[in-house]
Amino acid sequence: MHRIYDPVTVLGVHLGPTMVRTFEQVGFFRVFSAPWFVLLLTVLVVSIVVCTLDRMPRLWRGVRQVTAVQSAAFYDLRLPERARYEAVADGSPEQLAATLRARRYRLRWSDAPDGTRHLYADKNQYFKLATLFTHLGLILFLAGGAVTAAIGFETVVFLGEGQTAPVRPVGTPGNMLVKNISFEAPTRPDGSFADFRTDLAVYREGEQIARKTIRVNDPLEIDGYVFHQNTFGPAAELVIRDAAGRLAWEGPVLLADELGGRPQGFMTIPGSPIGLVLVLTRAADGIPLLAVTGLAPSDDPDAFSPAFFSGLGVGASTDPTVTAGYEITWQRAGAYTGMVIKRDPGASLIWIAYLSLMAGLLLTFYFPRRRVWARFEGRRLELALVAERYVNAEREFDDLLDELSVRLRNHPERRLLPASATGRA
Repeated sequence: MHRIYDPVTVLGVHLGPTMVRTFEQVGFFRVFSAPWFVLLLTVLVVSIVVCTLDRMPRLWRGVRQVTAVQSAAFYDLRLPERARYEAVADGSPEQLAATLRARRYRLRWSDAPDGTRHLYADKNQYFKLATLFTHLGLILFLAGGAVTAAIGFETVVFLGEGQTAPVRPVGTPGNMLVKNISFEAPTRPDGSFADFRTDLAVYREGEQIARKTIRVNDPLEIDGYVFHQNTFGPAAELVIRDAAGRLAWEGPVLLADELGGRPQGFMTIPGSPIGLVLVLTRAADGIPLLAVTGLAPSDDPDAFSPAFFSGLGVGASTDPTVTAGYEITWQRAGAYTGMVIKRDPGASLIWIAYLSLMAGLLLTFYFPRRRVWARFEGRRLELALVAERYVNAEREFDDLLDELSVRLRNHPERRLLPASATGRA
């Protein structure tokens, strides 16, 4: 962050370093674990829980407490989704019941003291409670994220071929080591990469506990840890010997940074104050060239001064008299692999939350509640339909009337209302 933002100036004032320190203190670079974010998340969870608990009694009463007997005013034709059959034949109650059962309504009959018969039909009666699954899903999503943030683990590891690295900080009990046994990135005829994969091994206490060739979307999983193939890049296999011919370094140097748009890496020669800046480029004839710049300490403790510069082809070595007494050999051009290593204890909660949320949404939007009331007074039949707002109630009521009219061989009374009226018969 300092490297990115330190150069920032406002009206000539160099604010970059101060801005980075301030942002780090308030948690802008690690938002999901910042105290203020955790506080807001807690408030959100509490508010959802309180809202859900407050709604539950009303939701339950709404689906359980139904009134089959309605007054005559309830069937007023000026209200929407109302109809009236003035003269129905004997057996019409059975015909109406058969029509509603065919549409998967649950029926309840009730006889009023005045001799009228009332029918109440309910479809998807309890699906209104599906909103509780939606609320539960939101709560579990937040809880899963909180669990992951509190006790989860995530790191990024870059490894050259043959290199190993600890998964957790050194000294962690039961720690694991991960080793890049080999890496491949085959190309297509046009030069684009067809795949990239790592032959990966995991060790604990000196014993191999897992091994797999990982690819993107095909990770290695062991003991709750998941090793994801994430990226790759070039590496330079170097052999460095001191003036006495003793081996100072043998292995890959990762060129994971950029300098002038070219892959760049850095290493310090072991046992020496000299650092090496390596830049992978190409000569005029297209042959790969490794530019090596040596940095030595200067009088300023925060700065280094160039000690030497040299260029190497694959298999070539530097002249020790030029490169500060060290012979640097570029053995071969290699590659490094980049992995994201995660342990996500909240993943199971997230999956449960996903299923709960999707179930709540699907049940709410695709199975909305419909209710039909019918009143038989002598040979008169009056009907009313009430549905959730996700239902095209007018079309559904028309379909019901069309089917019922065929069964009854009768047609309901209809009244044309003014354009401003909301009801119809």
